Amino acid sequence: MEVGGARAPPPFWAGGPAPGQTYIPGGPGPVTGIVPFTRTLSPTVTGTSVLGVKFAGGVMIAADTMGSYGSLARFRGISRLLKVNDTTMLGASGDYADFQYLKQIIDQMVIDEELLGDGHSYSPKAIHSWLTRVMYNRRSKINPLWNTVVIGGFYNGESFLGYVDMLGVAYEAPTLATGYGAYLAQPLMREVLEKKPVLTREEARDLIERCMKILYYRDARSFNRYEVATATEKGVEVEGPLTLEANWEIAHLVSGFE
Repeated sequence: MEVGGARAPPPFWAGGPAPGQTYIPGGPGPVTGIVPFTRTLSPTVTGTSVLGVKFAGGVMIAADTMGSYGSLARFRGISRLLKVNDTTMLGASGDYADFQYLKQIIDQMVIDEELLGDGHSYSPKAIHSWLTRVMYNRRSKINPLWNTVVIGGFYNGESFLGYVDMLGVAYEAPTLATGYGAYLAQPLMREVLEKKPVLTREEARDLIERCMKILYYRDARSFNRYEVATATEKGVEVEGPLTLEANWEIAHLVSGFE
């Protein structure tokens, strides 16, 4: 503003604290052009449970094809299973963007390994071990990958089924389930293996299908379309998407949750 042809002096408090307000000199913000680091505090598009079970001569894992945007069933045709190579496969629940990031890195690792031409490839144990380091490293940077991963495979005549979560917690087990499946499906699978420790491929498939159906009934983030990956001495095979045949005839009898 000009007064009588002369420019008015700036306000007395320009560039300083306004009366009655807190002033932080030189702090980060849009004015200074310094933007603070941000971290994922809540995943955006997520996938629910992944199931895994060992059987005689191989491993089977399964996951549905739903990508949930909060409580919205936003994406109904995404794949959460990955065939790493002819011996190794994995499935992931949690943030789908972080799974895509992991998938890109693993795909490039496999390409680099094949280019060496030394006859070696990544085993299920190797991918499992590598993921424990990646997850714990990102967790230690307070910037975790929001995924829980189930790794399965068949290598040198041995079946492998392992688990890694976003904190780097890892273990192996004959049956695994992530997400809501850890509460609903895992007890069912353990009960079956207690009665018969070694399943046939057909029994494992029936068990997986039964658990996926129960999750579809009980988990609001699940879907009736799913994929199944199987690792045997013949290689890794991914089937699907398959459709569950559900029966909702008694749904009108369920009450008390309105």
